[in-house]
Amino acid sequence: MKIAFFSTKPYDKIWFEPMGKEYGFEIRFFEMSFQEETISLARGFDAICIFVNDYVNARMIDQLHEMKVRAILLRSAGFNHVDVQAAEGKLCILRVPSYSPEAVAEFAIGMILTVNRFTHKAYNRTREFNMSLNGLMGVDLYQKTAGIIGTGKIGQAMIRICRGFGMHVVAYDPYPNKELSVEYVSLEKLMTQADLISLHCPLTSETKHIVNRATIDHMKQGVYLVNTSRGALIDTDALIDGLVAGKFGGVGLDVYEEEEGIFYEDKSGEIMQDENLARLMTFPNVLITSHMGFFTKEAMQAIAKVTLENAYAFENGLPLKNRVSAQQAG
Repeated sequence: MKIAFFSTKPYDKIWFEPMGKEYGFEIRFFEMSFQEETISLARGFDAICIFVNDYVNARMIDQLHEMKVRAILLRSAGFNHVDVQAAEGKLCILRVPSYSPEAVAEFAIGMILTVNRFTHKAYNRTREFNMSLNGLMGVDLYQKTAGIIGTGKIGQAMIRICRGFGMHVVAYDPYPNKELSVEYVSLEKLMTQADLISLHCPLTSETKHIVNRATIDHMKQGVYLVNTSRGALIDTDALIDGLVAGKFGGVGLDVYEEEEGIFYEDKSGEIMQDENLARLMTFPNVLITSHMGFFTKEAMQAIAKVTLENAYAFENGLPLKNRVSAQQAG
């Protein structure tokens, strides 16, 4: 089986290269992202393997089908970047539904601790021997209310961590887990009650801009917001207006609505053309990282293992437990 990997970095090869050889796959790594301009590189391959900021639209599905590409392997749990409906009956789409929920949840709480207690600013100050505490005051998380939106495996890991901090936890999910011991509330009630709101839901037509002007209006003054899921869960313009109005105690963003072509790349020598991202960087209570919540050794190894297991199952006619269906895509 010949597989073309797109949007690859040196750290991707650490696990994919040796594992691929064990399975007998012929793998070609491409650094460029997968998009309409690079689709011709997929010719001659049985499958392509793409990451979160690649995309495959309906027209590209038809092109891949004509090239006799048979499968799209996703190195991610989310599949909003692929037109699953268009792929039905043409290409098989396989994802990695779970790799390390704890990695993302731990990173989310790390962002909250950083933006709340200003440890990143304290680090920079003390390196210049500025030991002043002015402007570094945070709040206790103990006995505060954490609102978790999305109670899949990552959301559940976040619930466990928040409880470890002695927080009261409420949750919202359109499909509540009856086996999960957590207080489910309506989205409006969560927005009203929570001191900390953490997003752990997939990006769908229903969840796009779940944080918007109306929901921000319902939030507590001084609320903390963290997003380690998908950027478009938050309406960026509404978020900026809320920040200007002083609504938020702090915001942690590991993802961004228009991150494609920016995140995972070194843009330090360029003028930032994205005005919203540039403006978000100016707020002293906003912490932005480059979609790295998943980035642990354990998670990367698990992603490689499941991705190649998916490819092996597809090649050998085995049950495809991680197949993405049109029904799942809604």
